[in-house]
Amino acid sequence: MDNKKPDIKKLMEEKIRILNEAAKAYYVEGREIMSNFEYDKLYDELVALEEESGMILAGSPTQQVGYEVLSELPKEAHPKKMLSLDKTKDRDALAEWLGDQEGLLSWKLDGLTIVLTYNNQKIEKAVTRGNGEIGEVITANAKTFVNLPLSIPFEGELVIRGEAVITYEDFEKINESIPELDAKYKNPRNLCSGSVRQLNSKITAERRVRFYAFSLVSAVASGDGAAASTLLDLAGGNGNAPDFSNSREEQMKWLASQGFDVVEYKRVNRGSVVSIVGEFERAIEHNPVPSDGLVLVYDDIAYSASLGTTAKFPRDAIAFKWRDQIADTTLREIEWSASRTGLINPVAIFDSVELEGTTVSRASLHNISIMEDLQIGIGDTVQVYKANMIIPQIAENLTRSGNLHIPEICPVCGGPTEIHNDTGVRTLFCVNPECAAKKIKSFTHFVARDAMDVDGLSEMSIEKLIAHGILKTPADIFHMDRFKQEIVSMDGFGEKSYEKLIYAAEKASHTTPDRLLYALGVPGIGTANAKVIAKACENSWDRIQNISYGELQTIEGVGEVLARGYRDFFDNIDNQAEIAELLSVLKIDETFEVGQEFMKGLTFVITGSLNHYANRDALVADLEACGAKVAGSVSAKTSYLINNDVSSSSGKNKKAKDLGVPIIDEETVIRWLDKGFYEDPVR
Repeated sequence: MDNKKPDIKKLMEEKIRILNEAAKAYYVEGREIMSNFEYDKLYDELVALEEESGMILAGSPTQQVGYEVLSELPKEAHPKKMLSLDKTKDRDALAEWLGDQEGLLSWKLDGLTIVLTYNNQKIEKAVTRGNGEIGEVITANAKTFVNLPLSIPFEGELVIRGEAVITYEDFEKINESIPELDAKYKNPRNLCSGSVRQLNSKITAERRVRFYAFSLVSAVASGDGAAASTLLDLAGGNGNAPDFSNSREEQMKWLASQGFDVVEYKRVNRGSVVSIVGEFERAIEHNPVPSDGLVLVYDDIAYSASLGTTAKFPRDAIAFKWRDQIADTTLREIEWSASRTGLINPVAIFDSVELEGTTVSRASLHNISIMEDLQIGIGDTVQVYKANMIIPQIAENLTRSGNLHIPEICPVCGGPTEIHNDTGVRTLFCVNPECAAKKIKSFTHFVARDAMDVDGLSEMSIEKLIAHGILKTPADIFHMDRFKQEIVSMDGFGEKSYEKLIYAAEKASHTTPDRLLYALGVPGIGTANAKVIAKACENSWDRIQNISYGELQTIEGVGEVLARGYRDFFDNIDNQAEIAELLSVLKIDETFEVGQEFMKGLTFVITGSLNHYANRDALVADLEACGAKVAGSVSAKTSYLINNDVSSSSGKNKKAKDLGVPIIDEETVIRWLDKGFYEDPVR
């Protein structure tokens, strides 16, 4: 008997446990308990142990395709199991894998894989990859993707795969709108995953999710009968079907002609693939869409089909993962950053190093568990890298002194801290309810544009007003006129600043129920949820404050966890006192009107700049209030394209003209909204 086998088995079992916990946290729960670098390292170690021992244990991530999804969305089995890709970090291995074939090299987008089905030109179904065998049906959400065609020219059944993503630009805008540090999203992938799987499609629409097609699964053209239909997963080419000439590149071009954005790709052969990998690498810094590597697939469709699959991987495609640029540096300090919820986040400060063309000197450590796993200590030599060549992370601690002391007092208020253990992840919290950091962040959230909108009351001003004892509760914002002399004499203030502040507070005191609900900082309640709950309560603040746990769960988008947190907040005696104080100074417009849906059945597309509306969302809100739908792309089903530059030669204007869709300006829409009816212009 091989005495090494039991030890190897135990080692494998431990690695499987850690990898599965990390994958479940990342893919299902939207949180990170280890870096990508650590995960890949453990995964490769497990593969080596399996090859050495000849054993593959139950539950091994080298055999699993994914994890069971946990949500209230409908589930659906995929007709064919969706496999993951084998991977390499060796550029020369790509050339060897390609052999004498030609291939397509494309971005491996870092989002959520979606399978779309179109029938008779219209989108019929959208299903997430899920665990590869069973996904979640997210059709209503997919219809809000900003660049997804809801109707296509192809007549028949089309099934494609692609990636739902959120651009870095939109990710940053969304995070900028979230004042509290711990509520900000860690990366675009996590934000996209949560956005696509929302129960309320309006929330998905607000997140500006995009879809990039990367594979045509099948296309069955319409005909007089079953015999006339043609399965176009190979060469294609009769009836209503295009001829793909046995080429995946031709399929990609055809998908683009149907209105889909396809993933950026380049045609490669054995001699060019390594240099073109370099071209992609140099483009990462300016790539607007998150990626975590590249994908190489054979162009020859028939050859690909002849290769078949392994139990886990298709043989006609391979993923390339970037070999991370790692630099050694010295850890100098841990910065502890407190938030309005009390969570205190550790940030590593180290000697500056150059990574991927930029200077890096700090990286988030996320939580105490990760710090303890790394045995972090001041003065340690650590290896740092950029995850996906973007986000600074600590890969390894070479000296592992473990000398770091977890602070027992809050760095902001000096109050006591506690270590919380949430599903195995240890985090540090300040438990002082009077902590200035909590107050500053809470006040900042309360006065934000989408909340009470107190113009000019910045976080720095709030900090000064709290320090001078002027702001203790939110209601104090509307009593600042009692402290004129104190405010005028404060550093950075003066008579004019004071007058502007008082005017802004007076203006903000006239508000709506949904704004107040969002401003209070109820756990999990964003602007969209606040509007939905207010509407369900017909804008009655009394009903909003006293709605029951059971009633909350009948509202679309509000589940058990959200409902429990909501009731816990409003049942708290201190919160009740704070709200009562606010209600004594606020003037809440509880007017609730069932909108006259005179635009029901109309679909609008908006493009170009606006002259009268502050932003596109405001125009969308007015149109939807009148029963209209707003889509992201022009199709035969579009009723009107709104563009102030009617004569523009933009793609949307051209497509509208080709399809005979009327192009109207913003003033026309405003006139219709004012009159309460629309006049169909001559086409």
